[in-house]
Order: sequence, then C-alpha cells, then structure tokens
Amino acid sequence: MTMPFKLHLRLSSVHLAGLMALALAAPALAGKPKPGFEAAVPPAPVAAARPATGAIFDSSLGYASLIQGTVARRVGDPVTILLIENTITNKTAGSKTGRNGNVSVTPPSAGPLSFLDPNALNAAGQSSFKGDGSATQTSQFNGAVGVTIAEVRPNGTALVRGEKRLLLSQGQEWIQFSGIVRLIDIDQQNQVRSNQVADVRVEYAGNGSIQRASREGWLSRFFNLITPF
Repeated sequence: MTMPFKLHLRLSSVHLAGLMALALAAPALAGKPKPGFEAAVPPAPVAAARPATGAIFDSSLGYASLIQGTVARRVGDPVTILLIENTITNKTAGSKTGRNGNVSVTPPSAGPLSFLDPNALNAAGQSSFKGDGSATQTSQFNGAVGVTIAEVRPNGTALVRGEKRLLLSQGQEWIQFSGIVRLIDIDQQNQVRSNQVADVRVEYAGNGSIQRASREGWLSRFFNLITPF
C-alpha cells in the first residue's frame, strides 16, 4: 500500500524540478556576449625579397588607387554599419456567420392525430457568430556599429561582423552585428545602411544590476508558469 504513494511522490518531485527549471530558464538574460563576433584580422603578408630598384613608390606599402580610394575592400578593413531598423506590422482579421431555420407542421383535422396542437409542432432555430482580431507591433533601432570584413566572396559580396561593448558603472552592454554586404554599396566614408545588408543578425543585450532589477523573480516566474488563471 505504501509503494504507489512513494512512486507518486517521486514523480511529483521530478515534475516539480522540471517546472522550476523551465521557470528559471525561460526569460534568461545574456550573461556575456556570444563568441564569434571578434574583429577579423587580415592575413599576414608573405615575406619576399624585393629587388632594390631605388624608386620611392612601392605599391605594397598601403597603396590606394585613385579610382577606388580608401574604400574597404579587403579582409580586416573596417566598415561602419548605420543601424536603421524600423518595422511596423499590422494585422486585422474578422469573421461573421449567421444561420436561421423554421419548421412548421400542420396536423390533420380528423383522425387519431387530430388532438395535436398546431402551435406545439412549430420549431425555429437561429445561430450567429462574430469574431474580430487585430495585432500591431512597432520596433525601432537606430545607431552605428563598427565591423570588419571577415570574408570577401567572388560574387562581389563580403561577410562583415563586429561588436561594440560599453562598460558602464552598473553593468555592461553590447551590440553584435553580422551580415552580407555588397562591396559596391560601401560609400567613400566606408559606411553602409543596415537595410542594405543581407542575412542581418543583430543582438543587443547586457548584464548588471539594472538588468537584474528589471527581471522578474524566479519564484514569481515559477508560479506564473503553473497558475491556471
């Protein structure tokens, strides 16, 4: 008689531990920046013996052509991403249905069914439904973040990535960015708008006392997870 009761307690404790783990992990904040957004370093030049020509000009020492100028084109070159992210989403849905029905039966005036009341045999039915729904979401993110070219591809595009870290008195904040840009979209100031970048991945997070104060307590999250109301 005691075995089922012990088994029930054991299963209940396992379920309770699982619910508490979900409550603690659901709104978890980023403790530290994700790896993989470090600045790209250009490949080391291969040391080669140069013949002594006696000329002052040397194309291997930071040469920039008059046509291209100093626009970023190589791995390790810095690029400024202008974060211009404005998203407005609206969705509205509506539904309406209706249905009516009437049934009328007139019994015979003579015979075994003549005692029936005609008013008692009449029936009518009606049903209707109306539903409305709407959703609106607006997000805006402006700023600038410096990245570096991590890979140059043969089709004229480049993979850029980088991050900006801010160490404040009450914690740390960081912005991480990665995406694919067309080299032709980079202007003379080495800037490109974020809406011209493909496969954009932006993460804005932080840690510290301010983030902890704005976070709901673990016990409150646990009860909100299991409450049926």
